[in-house]
Amino acid sequence: MSDHDDVLPATADAPGHPDADSVPRQQVWAWALWDWATQPFNSVIITFVFTALYLTKDSFMDPAVVELGENDPAYKAASAALDANLGWGITVAGILVAVLAPVLGQRADATGRRKSWLGWMTLLLVACVGGLYFVEATPDAFWLGVGLIAVGSIVAEIANVNYYAMMTQVSTPSTMGRVSGLGWGLGYMGGIVALVIVVLLDTFDWFGMDTSNGMAYRLIAVGCAVWTLAFAWPLFVYVPETKVRRRPTVGLLRGYAVLVADLRRLWNEARSTLWFLLASAVYRDGLAGVFTFGAIIAAKAFGFSDQQVIIFGIAANLVAGVSTIIFGRFDDRWGPRRVIVLSLATIVGAGLVIVVLHSVGAIVFWICGLLLSGMVGPAQAASRSLLSRVSPEGREAEMFGLYATTGRAASFMAPAMWSLSITIFGATIWGTLGVIAVVALGLALLVLMKTPQPGRA
Repeated sequence: MSDHDDVLPATADAPGHPDADSVPRQQVWAWALWDWATQPFNSVIITFVFTALYLTKDSFMDPAVVELGENDPAYKAASAALDANLGWGITVAGILVAVLAPVLGQRADATGRRKSWLGWMTLLLVACVGGLYFVEATPDAFWLGVGLIAVGSIVAEIANVNYYAMMTQVSTPSTMGRVSGLGWGLGYMGGIVALVIVVLLDTFDWFGMDTSNGMAYRLIAVGCAVWTLAFAWPLFVYVPETKVRRRPTVGLLRGYAVLVADLRRLWNEARSTLWFLLASAVYRDGLAGVFTFGAIIAAKAFGFSDQQVIIFGIAANLVAGVSTIIFGRFDDRWGPRRVIVLSLATIVGAGLVIVVLHSVGAIVFWICGLLLSGMVGPAQAASRSLLSRVSPEGREAEMFGLYATTGRAASFMAPAMWSLSITIFGATIWGTLGVIAVVALGLALLVLMKTPQPGRA
């Protein structure tokens, strides 16, 4: 490999590398691997396996109620209570993220300790995931599981604030899109590999191991924790800490006063950044709804079996990962805003086709569903690329803290529109329109945004 292949070109004003002539490729890959390392928390723990197949099952209900049978009203009420309590735990976590993320991001910018914050949050995430080993299949352990997942969600979001901000240290204005796409794409791939490992272990019945008392799921959690440790460390070895200290630090409470002043200054000096935070909060919630409710649409509206739903899920993540990496290059060539607009417009169009032609059969969902899935990743990756480009220099972590905050603040929109559409029209397929409407609203807000000239704000 030549010297030219070992580095990515940089400019004199490359954030995080003011005196560097290039960004070593090993730094780029080390940064991107963190997405791969932490993805099992989302895909295996929160979405598909631990909470869905273990923590909300009847092992955590009163045994006397379980004996009544699944058709008994008391059983149904207890089962619904598990789902609701898990939701309340994650809701509390979301509120804390909305409160803490922007101020902690602000402190990371001020002290020049983004990597340090990311390191501690990564270790706490590993501890939370590994701690799920102690969540035995008994009602008394339910809240331990909810608590660990809630705390894990908090530290994961705060870690993401600093991780996203570090993207400016491993990329330049000309490579930011492909670097963002690489990280996001590796994240999707990591989730696929982790899920495939789980499926293989289940296929071979855990090679005869005793899996009573939830042992299989508890070991899956330990495996996810080990996975994170095994793949996250390159970032902390190869990516340097930012050395820039731009303003004095203040106490946590005083930080909120600084935050208000900063928002006022953003309104006056970088209004496009605030507008983008608003637009992205709306359409990112719609994008989250696409994956959240996609499996339900497949099963209820198109009659997919459990196995077909899982196969579609793996295919959707694979398509999303590959398309994200590919569109990262289009991001650098066309600009992130154009990538986002194209992606969101495609999602809206594919969603409408799914609703209008759903009577044709499963082939409609396979084609349009995969097309729709393939646009979610590029939109997400280009969003953090665009925010990096329009963030005032030296305040990237703070901006990504606000990015997390606004995203949390709008997280009710897609679920509410999903439920409202089904209630009004009386069938699951119409919930698709509710989610697509949220994406369309975010797209309209983005089109109205005035993008700054190329270069950093």
